[in-house]
Amino acid sequence: MEFHSHEGKDLRYVTVHPDGYDASRKYPLIVMLHGFGADMMDLANLAPSINNDGYLYVFPNAPLVFEIRPGQTGFGWTKPLGLGEAEDIRNITVIIQDFVEEVMGIYNIVPGQVILGGFSQGGSMTYRCGLIRPDMFAALVALSSTLPDDVEIESNLPMQRTQPIFIGHGQKDPMISLESALSTKGRLESAGYKPYYREYPIGHEIKQEVLDDLVPWIKSILPPLTPLSD
Repeated sequence: MEFHSHEGKDLRYVTVHPDGYDASRKYPLIVMLHGFGADMMDLANLAPSINNDGYLYVFPNAPLVFEIRPGQTGFGWTKPLGLGEAEDIRNITVIIQDFVEEVMGIYNIVPGQVILGGFSQGGSMTYRCGLIRPDMFAALVALSSTLPDDVEIESNLPMQRTQPIFIGHGQKDPMISLESALSTKGRLESAGYKPYYREYPIGHEIKQEVLDDLVPWIKSILPPLTPLSD
């Protein structure tokens, strides 16, 4: 697999090309949004764990810069702890959606052949961007995150609510409580969705037991492109 850094129209990003990448073929796309304080490389190491020859992967860098601790900076999609203004949140939602369309155009991705996922704040942005665009995203993945309490999301949900959603959460998560994940599950179910929900004996992190459930789920929803025979 090959890692490449890019400067997009609005966002920097990393692409991970599968083994034997052929630009003439139509690969399904997996887009992952990192959490608050991290950067575009934080989740890029997930690509080989998912599949090394059947998907194209994209990891954008959030645009806002924050001092995480003295002398150390990180990036975020919005201000932390719900401090983001509604207009700023709407703007970054549009930026992410436009970014995915930009990448789809560059890499000849078929509409509906994209999974959008994220960790922590990236998972919350996945809900914001993905629930209202089932035409663009075949499925959503939210890890250690929560569905924002936002009337704009609920008022813009599609009539048909069959979009697959994977929710994975640590029972010992000190950052985003398990109760918050359970509340998200309940809210989605009340809205008509059937999320695939799993808990793990971990904290605010992604460990192998999460991938053991997530990887086959991804492949069942959006199968990898079959390599050409020699």
